Amino acid sequence: PPVFENVVAQIKENAVAYSLFALARSFLEKPERYEVRLTAESESPLYQLGENGAVVFDREFLEQSAFRLAHEDFYKIEITLAEPIKGNFSNVARCRSSGTLLGPTNHHNYQPQLRGLYEQRFSRRMSFADYQRQIEIVTDPALVEQWKEQTRKIVTYTTVREETSSTFNSAADAEQHFRQNYLPGLLRSAQEVTITGVHSRRLPDRALHRAIEDAWTRETRSPSEIMQELAGRFREAGLHIFRHRRGMLFVTSIRVRAFVHDQAGVSPSVNAILETLTATPGITRKELAEKLLVDLANEEAERAKLALASNMHWLISEGYVIEFNDGSLDLPKGKAKKENVVETAVSAASDDSAATAKDEKELVGSTESRPAESRQDEVVAPAMNTEGETGD
Repeated sequence: PPVFENVVAQIKENAVAYSLFALARSFLEKPERYEVRLTAESESPLYQLGENGAVVFDREFLEQSAFRLAHEDFYKIEITLAEPIKGNFSNVARCRSSGTLLGPTNHHNYQPQLRGLYEQRFSRRMSFADYQRQIEIVTDPALVEQWKEQTRKIVTYTTVREETSSTFNSAADAEQHFRQNYLPGLLRSAQEVTITGVHSRRLPDRALHRAIEDAWTRETRSPSEIMQELAGRFREAGLHIFRHRRGMLFVTSIRVRAFVHDQAGVSPSVNAILETLTATPGITRKELAEKLLVDLANEEAERAKLALASNMHWLISEGYVIEFNDGSLDLPKGKAKKENVVETAVSAASDDSAATAKDEKELVGSTESRPAESRQDEVVAPAMNTEGETGD
């Protein structure tokens, strides 16, 4: 997906290491950046309207709501104004829950209006008999006039997927055509469905919507599932995952490794960098320069700055020094006796660092494998987006 590809491209463009925990949270910040994988129990499958339509547990509910959910994909809707309705009306029925005016109870369109509103908005909450009991009769002349103005609107539905188009003058006629010609081919059952994050926020099934909200809340607080998914995908993209700072996971375009002093000649300037970072891990480039470039004449200081920049570029590009995207520097973890590199533990900048380390340690040592797909409301891989933000 573009958002993931953009993040990978940004990581590959530089030699900076990013927190996997922070990246996981940044993907979860906006529904455009992730997908949701739904896995149902074998005895209670999911039902979906077409390949990319609504997903629910209740097949009957999906059948009843199918026209409302999908009619715009099959019909062109046009609204025109007719002549004002004739006749004297002293009252109209009104739905207390929605405020919708349904017209006089003896009007020919009252029952279709009543049933349609119930099926669209209230059939999951109450029985039709209970719904009828909350209909009220109002006699306000202003409301009667408002209803009369509403009745002037004539809505027509014209098919858009047939060689010879058909036009229907009412929603009821269009729905009947929809059920006969389109609905049988749209309904499908599945044990697993993957939908976009945006789609997951608009599901008509309240129980499923709550389950996804709960999963999103858990992942935002402790994003272990999406971290593991990201780790696997980053490796597939040629990036490197490593542990640092109390076991936290980071991703970079460079394979980090401890510098082995015994195996190569080390210049005094390189050795000074390594010794300074060993003694003061977590400092920035500016702070490093302040420690190393002291008591130098102007011309000598300029040469030393260039040499420091060159040495840092080499050390970072070879993976001997880690530069994090918050600007801090550190040495890779290594065995001190063999490689003469002191292992350090730098405190994380975030208030969530303690929880982060715990979450990341729960991941398997090698995160190449995909997360188990047993949860019904699992938040997983990043999805389409054009922003490509990474954050930390």
